[in-house]
Amino acid sequence: MSVNPDDDGSDRAAPEISGAEHAVMEALWQRSPLTAQEVCEEVCGPRGWSLATVKTLLSRLVVKQAVETEPDGKRFLYSPLMERSDYVGTESRRLVDRLFGGRAAPLFAHLAQSEALTEDDIVEIEALLKELKS
Repeated sequence: MSVNPDDDGSDRAAPEISGAEHAVMEALWQRSPLTAQEVCEEVCGPRGWSLATVKTLLSRLVVKQAVETEPDGKRFLYSPLMERSDYVGTESRRLVDRLFGGRAAPLFAHLAQSEALTEDDIVEIEALLKELKS
């Protein structure tokens, strides 16, 4: 039996968002709802962005149905429409599909060969694998 992801919004895959949009989403995941000005206070300084840039990014995220708006007087409040964990899961799958042919093992091999894994990472991965096997 196949499941149509369009049957229920909760099964919908997270929309693809750019790196800049991701920065805005991180601010909203940390605390929401936020105004555009409040989002800018979180992300503009470190990135050299203006309020206009943040408003553009928020508008794109609304169109992608990643963020919802709620009127609050003359301004809008923005809230994420997806959980961060759902987004991370979808993006992780996209990464593995795109770069490693849908297989996670080559990803781990690449990380190990490039010395990107710390000893703590290896211990955590071993524990996860042990848990998956049982």
